[in-house]
Amino acid sequence: MRIGFLLYDNLTQLDLTGPAQVLSRLPGAQVDYVAATMAPVMSDCRLALMPTVTLADAGQFDLLCVPGGFGCSAVMNDDVVLAWLRGQAPGLKYLTSVCTGSLILAAAGLLVGRRAGCHWAWGQYLALFGAEFVAERTVIDGNIITAGGVTSGIDFAFRIAEHLHGRDLADVLRLALEYDPDQAPGGTPATARPEILAQVQAINTTRIGQREAEIRSAAAVFAGNQS
Repeated sequence: MRIGFLLYDNLTQLDLTGPAQVLSRLPGAQVDYVAATMAPVMSDCRLALMPTVTLADAGQFDLLCVPGGFGCSAVMNDDVVLAWLRGQAPGLKYLTSVCTGSLILAAAGLLVGRRAGCHWAWGQYLALFGAEFVAERTVIDGNIITAGGVTSGIDFAFRIAEHLHGRDLADVLRLALEYDPDQAPGGTPATARPEILAQVQAINTTRIGQREAEIRSAAAVFAGNQS
């Protein structure tokens, strides 16, 4: 199985590296990291990621994953990347994303009428592209599998492993990677302390506000393409 991860500037590396670590261990998996050029791509925590193939030379994947990150709004307006995603979609067995990567898929017109996961602070924008936000860690709608925010990508990858190869293989990988997360509350708006939620919402308001114009620009293009 050919598995591809899209790289772009200012992505959140854990959106990619978490599921990549799991999916790279699937039997027969060949993982590639795809970008416009072969130059290193800088993530939002200043960890540089090295592409293994360009968009032009990637060929058809079986499973494609688009990670999220603060750079997503710029990619939502990148005609080259969006056209490449649309070109990949018909030949994919699975089209997937983590966190705000679903907004990129939505901007490409690939989530119309679909249920999709996203980071809780950004999910409301999916409606601008004809998709339904679902606040779950992994959302499966046909051959489209989308994850919630950041760490959800690891759970998402184990769901894919189990779907493709069964529970035993998924459990083998889970033990090999010692994935036994602490279930203490606080990682969702519903379980966070009110004062903590207010702090994070204030931070998100600033960060999203800096990118909302780009999101709405992409939504306007999407609406024009639908008319």
